[in-house]
Parts: sequence; C-alpha cells; structure tokens
Amino acid sequence: MSDFAQALALQIPRLRRYARALAHNAAWADDLVQDTLERALQRRWLFRYGNLTAWLFTMLYRLYLNDASRHHVALAVAEDDAPEPVASGDMALQIDMKRALARLSPEHRAVIVLIGLEQLSYKEAADVLNVPLGTVMSRLARAREQLRTLLSDSPSAASAATATSAHLTRIK
Repeated sequence: MSDFAQALALQIPRLRRYARALAHNAAWADDLVQDTLERALQRRWLFRYGNLTAWLFTMLYRLYLNDASRHHVALAVAEDDAPEPVASGDMALQIDMKRALARLSPEHRAVIVLIGLEQLSYKEAADVLNVPLGTVMSRLARAREQLRTLLSDSPSAASAATATSAHLTRIK
C-alpha cells in the first residue's frame, strides 16, 4: 500500500466521526466517507502535502452539502441511530447532545464539530469551510449558545431555541 493510501486509512475514524456528526445517519455517513476516500484517491495529485485532515474534511463537507441540497434531506435524528461509543460518559447526555446538534443548522453544526470534536484550530476550520475566520468565530459562538439553550433543563429555554417562536395570547 502506498504512503498516501496509508495516510488516508489513518484518517478514516476522524472522517466517520465528522460525517456522523453532520449527517446523523450511519448509512449516509458511511456513504459520505466512502465517497470522500474515493475522491481523494482519484485526485491524490491535487493534494499539496499540507494538512491532509483539512483537505479530507473539506471534501466530505462539500459532499454533504451537495447531497443535502440535491435530495432535500431532512436533518433530524433518527431514534434508532445510536450515538458513537465513547470511553466514558452518560448515555442520556450523549443522546441529548446528539439531538441538540441535529437541531442546529448545518453551518453551525459543522463549525462546532470541527472545533469542539475534531480539535481543529479556527484557521483550519475556516479553510475547511471556505469562510473567513471571523465567520467561524461568530458561528461557533452562536452554535455554543444554541446548544446551551437546547441542553438547559428549562422548558422555556428549549422553546425559545426553536426557529419559530409563537406568541400565545390568553383568550377568555
């Protein structure tokens, strides 16, 4: 196996984690990873020996956006879709976090996963998403605030986080 193929193989767990966080569907995430690896191998001559992870994440993110817009995919969490296993932690918190991430917009979800889960720098995330550094910072702040609101135990906070805020009027 070539050095490039070995380097790609080492990136598979990170790609799967990122794809699952974006797609919230194991089958779709696996398809995204497969398509990303296939494109990377077909276009390995385009890689300039910089940051392989960022290059692959960029490809995966573009494939995700293309698939989502082409098929008008609803980005909701399936109940039978189990969260990624972790070494330790509360399963209920993991499920709540997964549901909260699913309620974020794709742009906010992508930036919070790249920085929070994949530990990319702001600059690397900006390169992956092809947006300015300030956009990454503002999306991250908004995404964190939305997650805080969604994960709080207060029912009023959860209802305030929904996209449409209905005003109730008391009628006698």
